[in-house]
Amino acid sequence: MDNSAAAPPPSSPAATAHPSATLFRYALGIISGLAIAAGCGGGTTNGSTIPPNQPAATPTISTAPAQNGAVIVTLSDTTSGATIYYTIDSSAPTTSSIRYFAPFLVASNLTVKAIAAAPPLLNSAVATQAFTPNIPSGTLVWSDEFANSGSANAQPNPSTWKYDTGTDCCGNHELETYCAWGSTTSPCTPTSPNAFIGTDGYLHVVALNPSANVYTSARLKSQGLFSFQYGRIEARMMLPESQGMWPAFWLLGNNITTVSWPACGEADIMEHIDGNNPPPDVGAPAPGYDWIAGSVHGGTTSNHADGSQQFHPAAFSAAAWHSYGMIWSKGQVQYYVDDPTNIYATFNTGNFNGTNSSSAWPFDQGPMFIILNLAVGGDWPGNPNASTLFPGNMLVDYVRIYTN
Repeated sequence: MDNSAAAPPPSSPAATAHPSATLFRYALGIISGLAIAAGCGGGTTNGSTIPPNQPAATPTISTAPAQNGAVIVTLSDTTSGATIYYTIDSSAPTTSSIRYFAPFLVASNLTVKAIAAAPPLLNSAVATQAFTPNIPSGTLVWSDEFANSGSANAQPNPSTWKYDTGTDCCGNHELETYCAWGSTTSPCTPTSPNAFIGTDGYLHVVALNPSANVYTSARLKSQGLFSFQYGRIEARMMLPESQGMWPAFWLLGNNITTVSWPACGEADIMEHIDGNNPPPDVGAPAPGYDWIAGSVHGGTTSNHADGSQQFHPAAFSAAAWHSYGMIWSKGQVQYYVDDPTNIYATFNTGNFNGTNSSSAWPFDQGPMFIILNLAVGGDWPGNPNASTLFPGNMLVDYVRIYTN
């Protein structure tokens, strides 16, 4: 608006009035114009304009049942573009609190408090909900049992699992093309799925070699669909053992999209490569025994903080059924095989490698999501060779989460 139009031209009768009256009318026009202009801004909610100095909509806290009294909590907001922040320790949430990315498991007594932020609007009022499930330690609170009562291979639960896709989608110079359920993009084909629940009741993650130097496999993840913080997570698995096969069961922080890796935190509950061949990136002699590794990664891109420990008791075979687990509590991550008392690795802020290790510890900053994948080739296992057996089949009987 051109506020100069509020003043009359010099030749008009009004121009001969008292100067103070002219100034008053001029100022009034400016103030009115500013008020109108100010009303043109503001945020939106569901496409409607919100006047300035108004708060974003208060988040909604909703729940769905998990198991044995636990629930899965979803936070949502009607303000367009709002970011939700929350706490679980009864403190007031701020924009420095945990950022919400995905539904998360609640299996202990706690209070969720959440706000929505959508500048230039004010932060919303606080939404609050208390949970008192009073669940005993060691109780099963969530699981995917990969049940299939049908007569054909079934899709993994799309409410829990999505897929990373593409060739070398995720680094490490891997050779496989990761395929989603039902993908028709070559070399993926729905007639030879790389991830399915068989009629045997197991999740199959399958590495295939459909043509020379072409490999397909699958990488399932619960990112954006399900996450958890603290508890005991376990998967019962049977692994392929062949040169170039790299099966893994692991977690990444929900906040990977905002803080990147490794600041988001990575917890490798189980990784395995052929013990009869040396990892190429290490160049060490082949260990000559079968083993799996449990690792943690944090810190920053320029200053990693890492820890890793192998598990290789006499006569251990990853080709047999084993349960691989992680016990996660505040300030500590532990790994075990077959029994929660059989802990072979403990990591905490006191023994975490890297400069300023306590500040680089990423495992108390919020929930993490689950990944199950079978890589082919890459920096760690090296490429397949004439001894490599296809198809490579990683079997998963279940994934379960218990209270600590």
